[in-house]
Amino acid sequence: MPLKLTRRKGSDYWYIRGTVRGQSLFESTGTRDQKVAEEIRIKAEARMLEESIHGKKALVTFEEAANAYLDAGGSPRFLIKVSRSGKVSGIAAHFRGKLLKDLGQADLDNAARILFPTASAETRNRQCYTPFIAVWSYAVTNQWAEPRQWRRPRKPKGTNVAILKRERAGTRPVAYDRAALFVGAMSPAPAQLMTALFYTGMRPIELFTLEAEDVDIEGRWITLKNSKTGEPRGVPLHEFLVPLFDSLVKRGGILFRTHKGDPYPPTEEFGGQLSSAIRGARERLKKQGIVITDVSPYTARHTVSTELVVAGVHPHVKDQILGHAADDMSRHYTHVPQKPLIEAINTLPVPSAWRALEWWQDPTYWSRRLVKWGKKENGAKYA
Repeated sequence: MPLKLTRRKGSDYWYIRGTVRGQSLFESTGTRDQKVAEEIRIKAEARMLEESIHGKKALVTFEEAANAYLDAGGSPRFLIKVSRSGKVSGIAAHFRGKLLKDLGQADLDNAARILFPTASAETRNRQCYTPFIAVWSYAVTNQWAEPRQWRRPRKPKGTNVAILKRERAGTRPVAYDRAALFVGAMSPAPAQLMTALFYTGMRPIELFTLEAEDVDIEGRWITLKNSKTGEPRGVPLHEFLVPLFDSLVKRGGILFRTHKGDPYPPTEEFGGQLSSAIRGARERLKKQGIVITDVSPYTARHTVSTELVVAGVHPHVKDQILGHAADDMSRHYTHVPQKPLIEAINTLPVPSAWRALEWWQDPTYWSRRLVKWGKKENGAKYA
């Protein structure tokens, strides 16, 4: 059947569906405008018809090559992102409709400037040039494109060249009082997750997949069956977290969920699981004249590491807590609580402002509450 425009349930974006001379297609147009979508459909149908007659090499688009690269197991990071509403963004979306044979160095350089206007040369290289060249190399192996030497951004030469960078949130520790102020401006569900991060030192991906059965409340111990290093490990439970974990464990299943009760996506790609909650907290604080832009999920891990050092915790114990090191006992008895690690984690300070957050009354109940952007409910910053 010829290509037609259609919509998916829950999305305002137009999709193209159909078959041209035995070749099927189903993809987003990336637009809500029906006229624009129709133009995209016509071009797609003409391209598929010409491809069936003259061969694929002259007619493969970058987006098609990117999709094939992803299907083969390539990383989608920075290449393509599809929002819940169906909006497509990323490098592949930028080059939508562009044939590989028509792309040159100037097109790649221009894409980097448009997609990452304030980024450094190193960041543009990592987030634009590297994924683009990975797709191009894949296209070359499939004989869809010609081999080409792409020029990457260069670092300034010389030892006296000063490069001013905007520091990213999550790269440095913060004081616990500052973290408490920020977490207090969040909705309860993400606030609870951030609280756990700041008092366990766990990686966000580890906390996203944590289940009730992994937590021993009485033993003050968490068992991670699969850590980032590939080995199981144990994590001590701070006394401050006991009421929170006790409530969530009784609910069962995945411990930390969104206000809708859904698990957070277990991925580190694009960092999108808490981005809306982080932005919302920043905006609420900004309206109070408070600017905090240096707190993110990974800030917690850096903060735990730093505070353990300040408290005089032995470096090996600190590394065990963070999953950087393991001895024979911790490797083979991950489920057995270790007193030195529990004592060490309890040296982390707990500001009174953090203890005073209202959701501590009933964490599971309050986790269903949501703060609309820039609004407060009953005078609370987080409900």
